[in-house]
Amino acid sequence: MINLKGINKTFRVSKRERGFSQAVKALFLRQTETIHALSDVSFTINEGEMVGYIGPNGAGKSTTIKIMCGILTPDSGECNINGRTPWKERKQHVKDIGVVFGQRSQLWWDVPVIDSFDLIRDIYKVDSNEYQKNLDSLTELLDLGEILKTPTRNLSLGQRMRCEIAASLLHSPKILFLDEPTIGLDAISKIAVRQFIKQLNEEKKTTVILTTHDMQDIEALTERIILIGKGKILLDSNMQELKSRISTQKTITIDYTGTAPQINPDWTVIDSRNGLLSFTFDSDDYSASDVITYISQNTTIQDISVSGISAEEMVAGLYTEYKI
Repeated sequence: MINLKGINKTFRVSKRERGFSQAVKALFLRQTETIHALSDVSFTINEGEMVGYIGPNGAGKSTTIKIMCGILTPDSGECNINGRTPWKERKQHVKDIGVVFGQRSQLWWDVPVIDSFDLIRDIYKVDSNEYQKNLDSLTELLDLGEILKTPTRNLSLGQRMRCEIAASLLHSPKILFLDEPTIGLDAISKIAVRQFIKQLNEEKKTTVILTTHDMQDIEALTERIILIGKGKILLDSNMQELKSRISTQKTITIDYTGTAPQINPDWTVIDSRNGLLSFTFDSDDYSASDVITYISQNTTIQDISVSGISAEEMVAGLYTEYKI
């Protein structure tokens, strides 16, 4: 469905020293620097996949998304999405994609949200029956309700982002590009948006490409990670495989009654209180089931949880490994 091969993109950026004299000098002699935003970027994403496209600020994430949307034209390379080249066949291409940029709005500021939706319907030439069906479904799933009658400028950030996502889906796109879709949202709004995106993928097999610095979004929604740094693809792998590669340490936390459990000297205690014990062990040396069996031999377990490293720790480990 999405195939990028050898994509390169550069930008020329003007630079000058501070001060009035330097500003005057720049009027006649401007210094520029060439920035290599993307260098030989290649990957393939299949229909129905949910992929996390991650990297630090300035890595090239948004530039890649804009090329796949047809907003930017690369200097060289091939980009084929649903049999089309985005920047050459923009009108046909945009009918199959939905885009949400967390810091940019596609809603008109001073009119009710429903008026913006109606205008989007006309721009995409969506059939009236299909539009009404999608509108009703999105209104229910995203809990829009009375929000539709409210001007965009009067919405909270969480309300606006839910409307932005709905606007991007009114024309039933096959691919959804999400660039920081939960930026600035409260915990409740984030959970609602994540649940909706997951449901959309499961029910309609919508392909989702997610770029974000919120690793909880990545962990909740995606299984595959593509890491970009300094304009180059550094890694393309499964989330669980990456976690195992970065660290084999697992943490077990138990609530118990009676005698405090005895643990193996190889394990490291993190927290020990009356009725609670938390410790780490190396999963290369011991399986979680063996550890639990050992603990349960001399204590009564009331509750237990097993966890590996978090997505944030995994990504921090990757950034350190690749020096980005």
